Amino acid sequence: MGIYEELKARGLIAQVTDEDEIRELINNGKAVFYIGFDPTADSLHVGHFMTLCLMKRLQEAGNKPIALIGGGTAMVGDPSGRTDMRQMMTEETIQHNCECFKKQMSRFIDFSEGKAIMVNNADWLNDLNYIEVLREVGAHFSVNRMLAAECYKQRMEKGLSFLEFNYMIMQSYDFYALFQKYGCNLQFGGDDQWSNMLGGTELIRRKLGKNACAMTITLLLNSEGNKMGKTQKGAVWLDADKTSPFEFYQYWRNVADADVLKCIRMLTFLPLEEIDKMASWEGSQLNQAKEILAFELTRMVHGEEEAQKAQAAAKALFSQGAAADMPCAELTESELTDGKIDILTMLTVSGLVSSKSDARRAVTQGGVSVDGEKISDIHTEFSAEDLSGEGVVLKKGKKNFRKVVIK
Repeated sequence: MGIYEELKARGLIAQVTDEDEIRELINNGKAVFYIGFDPTADSLHVGHFMTLCLMKRLQEAGNKPIALIGGGTAMVGDPSGRTDMRQMMTEETIQHNCECFKKQMSRFIDFSEGKAIMVNNADWLNDLNYIEVLREVGAHFSVNRMLAAECYKQRMEKGLSFLEFNYMIMQSYDFYALFQKYGCNLQFGGDDQWSNMLGGTELIRRKLGKNACAMTITLLLNSEGNKMGKTQKGAVWLDADKTSPFEFYQYWRNVADADVLKCIRMLTFLPLEEIDKMASWEGSQLNQAKEILAFELTRMVHGEEEAQKAQAAAKALFSQGAAADMPCAELTESELTDGKIDILTMLTVSGLVSSKSDARRAVTQGGVSVDGEKISDIHTEFSAEDLSGEGVVLKKGKKNFRKVVIK
């Protein structure tokens, strides 16, 4: 199986300009490809994670990655997927964020001589002459086609600034510049970047009379159709100071049953044959799959030692030994209705919240779990059998625990 076929089997490929040509390029290690990262924060996050993994996969197959840091495009801001305009950043902030990105990317990509390069589009965008851009680049873009692009649709109702309207032209110019400077023949990006990427291939064709390719990868969405990588606290970051290795591990350990195998297939480097065997797993085996996912991704981001620590901490948290040292809420049969107790009542009687309304708020905000499994349905119930023996570990937030047992 070639790398193109593997990407397809893992469900990573969304759209391509020319499948045969792209297959030929990447299967034979002929691709010089780039992926852009706008430094809008001082850390990469889970939204960048899949593209970093893709770069690593392609590099291991003999292709040459170009990591493009958007020091120039960050001065404008990408309107894709946005309902509002991004906050303007100073040049100092952008430069600081660029340095943070470089450090994190080096964990995934081999930037040694001839293996990969990292460039900053500020090096060519910041010095462009406006009149020259209008004449030499702007003349090749149709406003009608740009307005029909998916990346602008969400902003048209609330108002799209002329500043952001130029983003497609700038990203297209990046591809054009990289094609000439480094022989870059392929651009990768998230599926929401398709319109911008086509702009780049078209500009190269019109200006140079040559062919370049583009391929988008599937966005990482959960089973409900929402982008993954968000918690109640915000983004799940790759920086250990912003999202600890334990929190990172727990995020993946708590993905929905419906999402775990998709995440393993798309994000880990486990062999497809091994993943295919997991397809028939059910019940408690899915918890094992979640542990595999969480460990593999934590290891990739934070290293083997931190992954082992996070895994050990997660297991100890819900072990009988750890539970023995926790405050305990003992329930009686009389506190159950028809032999069951709902999550809101259990939170209240355990003393973790002061009222049913507080309990409801905690559950709907994603801050409640039982034995490590996040509870999102306020109607979730537990039977007397569930609470017998060692009981369950009820958690609210990050530090509030109760062992709940029935007498």
